[in-house]
Amino acid sequence: MLGFGLAIEPQLWALIFVMVRIGAAFIAAPVFGAVSIPLPVRVALSGAIGVLVLGTHPVTPPTEVFALATFLSIAGEALVGLAIGFILQIAFAAPLVAGEIIGNSMGIGFASMIDPQTGRSSAALSNFLSTMLTLLFLSVNGHLVLVDMLVKSYDAMPPGAAWMAPERFRDIAFFGSYAFAAGFLLALPVGFLLLCLNLIVGMLSRSAPALNLFAIGLPMSLGVGVIALAIAFPAMGDYMIIIVDEGLRAAQNLVFG
Repeated sequence: MLGFGLAIEPQLWALIFVMVRIGAAFIAAPVFGAVSIPLPVRVALSGAIGVLVLGTHPVTPPTEVFALATFLSIAGEALVGLAIGFILQIAFAAPLVAGEIIGNSMGIGFASMIDPQTGRSSAALSNFLSTMLTLLFLSVNGHLVLVDMLVKSYDAMPPGAAWMAPERFRDIAFFGSYAFAAGFLLALPVGFLLLCLNLIVGMLSRSAPALNLFAIGLPMSLGVGVIALAIAFPAMGDYMIIIVDEGLRAAQNLVFG
């Protein structure tokens, strides 16, 4: 019942209730939450996965739609979905940190472009690394792992009792430091070479003050940075796989404990 003497189809109301958690996760999660994904596509995916959930889990939605207990249950469902998507988004922030570090060291920090995930302007190198991480995420079926996690979350955190404990919020906050640590480690091979180059250029500028530091240092930083990226990119790709695994593992620990 709607609460005003009006009736609603029980199956439709159960589907809408299940779609709250799934839709909230798709809003916050990478790939699914990209601005390039149309809203009807997200709604259709949420509905399709909601039908799968209803077919495998005995979900019982609140009896009345316009009731305080129903609003609290919906808020709990949305909170769980947003937490699952947000913790994956934290892992996807590591390439943005690495791109800023490398780009500023190479002297191309001013080059920016529109990020296809967020629709905001960011460093071009950060967008390149973020795109590579997204492709690796899809190549290892991370999106399917996310969908499977959402379906199984109805066993670990059933609707109606889905409020997250304080220690789970603490885990999300602690995992936020992983974005900076992973970003620094991702930028370490190229950043170390550029740091050595800057030290050499600084020694040259002190020993030969007549040299034009900007005319020499900027082309050298750009050339060494491009070569270092080409050499270190296989190792960076391997570490991006680790970032994806850590993000999915953190999301699974959040849901299943």
